[in-house]
Amino acid sequence: MSRTATIDRTTRETQIHLEINLDGTGKSTLATGVGFLDHMLELFARHAAVDLVVQAKGDLHVDQHHTVEDTGICLGQAVKQALGDKVGIRRYGHFTLPMEETLATTAIDLSGRYYLVFNAPLPSQKIGDFDSELIEDFWQAFAANSLCNLHVLVHYGRNTHHVSEAIFKCLARSLRMAIEIDTRLANIVPSTKGTLVS
Repeated sequence: MSRTATIDRTTRETQIHLEINLDGTGKSTLATGVGFLDHMLELFARHAAVDLVVQAKGDLHVDQHHTVEDTGICLGQAVKQALGDKVGIRRYGHFTLPMEETLATTAIDLSGRYYLVFNAPLPSQKIGDFDSELIEDFWQAFAANSLCNLHVLVHYGRNTHHVSEAIFKCLARSLRMAIEIDTRLANIVPSTKGTLVS
């Protein structure tokens, strides 16, 4: 079964085309117009071992917010669509990841319910011309549209680039674990309710 999805989203603020293959090898083709976001998505694809294509045109003359948030929306929708009925997946994933002086822990539950806990102080407001607060906005949009529980905890970190990179890599590894097929339960939805689809 192919676990792929294509999302096209057009608003007055952004035009986004996104493709994902959950059983890929970490390849990515990215052009969002936001250099730092492209960098983070490349890391995400590689460490989640998903193939990812993102083409975005946004109102960058206003700021980067709509492009970043809407890309998170599309990524969440794509993961949800590609997972289908979620039969056989592990459902839960967690990881602790060091990135230089930074240490991050993330956990995900592909439960069909949205909740985000983001406990990740960002030392500086900017990473180059990128507003660092958009990191939380991106993952909130992802969690709300993939319908998952998502917890992010940065234990410590000094450099905001490193903190952001740790979050994206760590969440990629958590998602990779959660979407893997559990061979012992390959034909079963991992829930006593019998469904994880909302």
